[in-house]
Amino acid sequence: MTLVEPALPAAEFGRLRRRIVALGAERRRESYQTTFWFDLSTPPTNVVEAAVVALYPRLPPARRARVVGVEWWLSRMRTSNVKVDFHVDRDNALFDDTGRTERPRTSSLLYVTSSVGGLLAVTTKKADPRRPACAPDTDDFDLVEPRPNRFVFFDAKLTHGVLDARNELPLRRLPTQRAWRIGVAINFWHRRPRRVPTFPESPHYRGLAGHPRSA
Repeated sequence: MTLVEPALPAAEFGRLRRRIVALGAERRRESYQTTFWFDLSTPPTNVVEAAVVALYPRLPPARRARVVGVEWWLSRMRTSNVKVDFHVDRDNALFDDTGRTERPRTSSLLYVTSSVGGLLAVTTKKADPRRPACAPDTDDFDLVEPRPNRFVFFDAKLTHGVLDARNELPLRRLPTQRAWRIGVAINFWHRRPRRVPTFPESPHYRGLAGHPRSA
């Protein structure tokens, strides 16, 4: 697992943060199902894709090999109510259609805000569906604290999840935290995942669109 910070120049990160925060509650409940494909051979169409172009060279050459594009989505949650189980990233539509598992080359997250708790927990151990939040049966985690403009990337074969507001496994709902833990999840792929639209093909998040250097 590798950390890069600051990930983006301050002005560029500021534009990205303002645009994402300005989306408000748009598809907040569906954030993890609202994903987009960005072919790295094409120009960016929004502020997130402009950030991806800037972040891509931060990967070492071995991680950039065979990468043709990224699948990205907004990660938005309250750490008092973590709804994402421990998992390993994959092409979900391919798995649903065929039962075959295919994974991206690299998983990553660009943090937009800090949070109360909400550490990212990454491990080589497998998710355990018999346990709450599918948490692996281990204490051997690499942990990353959410901080604005921090970029973390790791091998997409690794299991990962989010700890709660107390930085414990999310076993129950806690007293509500007002602040939102916000990031951009970015998976670097050797091919386009099934049924993932490009940003121009989707009607969602129009507030992110336009020239990436506009306010």
